[in-house]
Amino acid sequence: MNSDKTGLIFFPAFDWAISPTHPEREERLLYTRDQIFEEGVMDLPQIKEYAPRLATLHDIARTHFCVPRVQSQVTEAHLIAAGSTLQLGDSIINKEIKNGFALVRPPGHHAMRVVHGNRGFCSINNEAILVEYLRRRHGIKKIAIVDSDAHHGDGTQDIFYHDPDVLFISFHQDGRTIFPGTGFTHELGGPGAYARTLNVPLPPGTTDDTFMYVVDNLVLPVVKEFQPEIIINSAGQDNHYTDPLGSMRFTARAYADFTKKLKPHLAVLEGGYAIESALPYVNLAIILALAGADYSYVMEPDYWPGRFKESPDRISNVHRMVDQLLETWEKRDQVDLQKIFGTGKFYQRKKSIYYDTDYIEEDQLEKVRLCPDCPGYIVIESRAERGYREPVRIFAVSIPFQACNSCQSEAYDLYEEFKRKTERSFDYLYLQDKSTDTCISYDKKKQKEWITEG
Repeated sequence: MNSDKTGLIFFPAFDWAISPTHPEREERLLYTRDQIFEEGVMDLPQIKEYAPRLATLHDIARTHFCVPRVQSQVTEAHLIAAGSTLQLGDSIINKEIKNGFALVRPPGHHAMRVVHGNRGFCSINNEAILVEYLRRRHGIKKIAIVDSDAHHGDGTQDIFYHDPDVLFISFHQDGRTIFPGTGFTHELGGPGAYARTLNVPLPPGTTDDTFMYVVDNLVLPVVKEFQPEIIINSAGQDNHYTDPLGSMRFTARAYADFTKKLKPHLAVLEGGYAIESALPYVNLAIILALAGADYSYVMEPDYWPGRFKESPDRISNVHRMVDQLLETWEKRDQVDLQKIFGTGKFYQRKKSIYYDTDYIEEDQLEKVRLCPDCPGYIVIESRAERGYREPVRIFAVSIPFQACNSCQSEAYDLYEEFKRKTERSFDYLYLQDKSTDTCISYDKKKQKEWITEG
C-alpha cells in the first residue's frame, strides 16, 4: 500500500565546516529547524522524520574516483549527508513514504566523477551517489535530476554526461556571471546521451514569472516525455532574492509552486546562503508542497507581489532559449551525431577544472568508447596540482551500468595494461565496473591493489 507521507531528514553537520564564518555553515539548517517547529509542521500527520544513516565507502566508490582513496576525501559528515539520501530513497522504493526532503549538508552537486578535493563547497555528490545506489539495489533504470540551484550543477552533469538513462536539467544564473562558469545551452550530453543534458542559463535578476515559464514550457514537458521512474530535485535555494552569493529574484512561494508542479520523489538540499531571510521560508514552503499542505501563507516579511520586474527584452530572450532547447529535445533522434562527435573509436574532450575551495588546478582528458551496443566505457587521465606540491596523476576507467560484454572486457584489458607498465606515468589507477558493482584502485608506488564488491 502506498503511503501518503513525506519523509524528512535533518542533518546540520555540527562538526563539519570550511571555516567558522563561511557561508556554508550549520546555521543554514538551524533556522529552518526552528521555523518548522514553530509552525507545527513536524506535528502534521503526513510528515515522518527519519534518522540519518551513513553511506558506505563502496557507495562512494561506485560513483567517484576519490584520489588517492575515498577515505582521503570524505569525513563522517559527508557519509551521513549521502547516507541520508539513501535512507529516504529506500523508504520511497519500499512505499513507506510518497516523497522526501533530505535537509543535509555538506552539499554535493559540484563534485565530479574525479575528486581531488573540495570545490564549490562539495566533495562528494549526494544525488549521483543516490542514483547509482537506486540502480544497483533496486533495479531502477530511468532517473531525472532537475537542479534548481543558482550555480550550475556541473558535477552532476559531468557524472551523467554520457548516460542515456539519466536526464539532467539545470536552470541557473548565467555562468558568465557566477561560479562555476559553465552550464550553457550547447552543453547537451555526449554521443550516447545527446540532449539528455539540458541547461538553461538565466540572466541575473530573473523573477518568479520567468522561473515558472521555464518550468511550464521546458522542464515539465521534457520530464513527462522522458518518463523517469524517479525524479530528484537538487534543491538549491540561492536563486532567492536575498541570497548573498546569487543575483536572482525567486521567492519562497515560487519554489513551492515549482515543487508542486514537478512532484519530485526526493528533494536534496544544495546551496542557499541567506540563513535568516530565505532558507526558513523556502524550506518550509517546499516541505508543505511535498506534503500536499497549504503553503499560501508562506511569504517573506519584506516581499510584496509585483516587487520585482524584468525588461521585456530579457523575458523574450529567455522564451527564445526555451523554445530552442525544447526543439533540440524533440529532434534529438534526428541529429547526425557523427557530425558532432566524429567517427573514431573514441570521442574525447579536454577539461580544465578549478577547485575554488582547495585551490587545486586539474587538467583532464576524458575519452568515451563509441560503441553501437551500449553507452561505452569511459577513460580518464587526470593531472592535478595544489600549490608547490608534486602533481598527482591518475588513470581511471569507468564501465557503465548498461555495458555490453565487449566494452566490459576491453575496459578490464586496458586497466591491466596500464597496471603492468613499469614506468610511473600515473600515480594511481582505478577501475569502476558499475555493471558488476566492482571497484578497484591501485597505488603504483606501493604496487598495492584494493578491490571492493557490493
